[in-house]
Amino acid sequence: MASFHVRSISLPKNSHPLTLAVEEQLCQLEASSSISQNLSGLKKLYECVEDFLSTQDGECLDSGLDGSIKVLDVCSIAKDVLSQMKQSVQEVQSSIRRSNEVSEYMISRKKITKVIRKCLSDLKNKKIDTESSILREVEATTLAILESLLSFVSEPKQNKSFISKLILNKRVAHKCDEETSEVMKVDIAVKALTKGIEVNNVQKTLKALELTLEDLEDKLEVVFRCLIKNRASLLNILNQ
Repeated sequence: MASFHVRSISLPKNSHPLTLAVEEQLCQLEASSSISQNLSGLKKLYECVEDFLSTQDGECLDSGLDGSIKVLDVCSIAKDVLSQMKQSVQEVQSSIRRSNEVSEYMISRKKITKVIRKCLSDLKNKKIDTESSILREVEATTLAILESLLSFVSEPKQNKSFISKLILNKRVAHKCDEETSEVMKVDIAVKALTKGIEVNNVQKTLKALELTLEDLEDKLEVVFRCLIKNRASLLNILNQ
């Protein structure tokens, strides 16, 4: 799975302990190497942010309100993408058992990838806020993790010669590199099936992806609830 890197702000040594707690969680997230771990880390991060918010006044938090909407929007898209992807995987498992028919899965993948690429493009085209603050850093880190998640699920731009070589050798499911994601393994195997090539353990590969998607979906739902709570806290403080 993809990793991410975001700029870390430099806090003064006399920073409030709750601010330091947020910064510590940010550092732990940057050191993490899996999307699943990152999503779990986001839950811990936003728990620290909730404590941090309780020490701030409205003027300090105003800049975080717009960012909270942006993060919620992207998280909502990611939730929909994971749900659709899991449903497609379940449907193709059923279809393969019946007739090796995978055309619906291919159509669904293209639709999902189109949504993802638009979202990723929108993220890249958004104006970067150069303001340095702990809430901006939280926003940037969250968006980086969500971007990593969307990139993981997106249909990869495969090297055609690589795919052709795998198909000709008729060992698609077993020749995938260990670093290849479950999504890519399924895409390679399904594309082989469309060419009439029998791929061993396709169902096993599909099941592994389904379990991965379920794990990510569950953890993302927890993050989404944290984001909603975070925005509610911001609004309550600003309205006081």
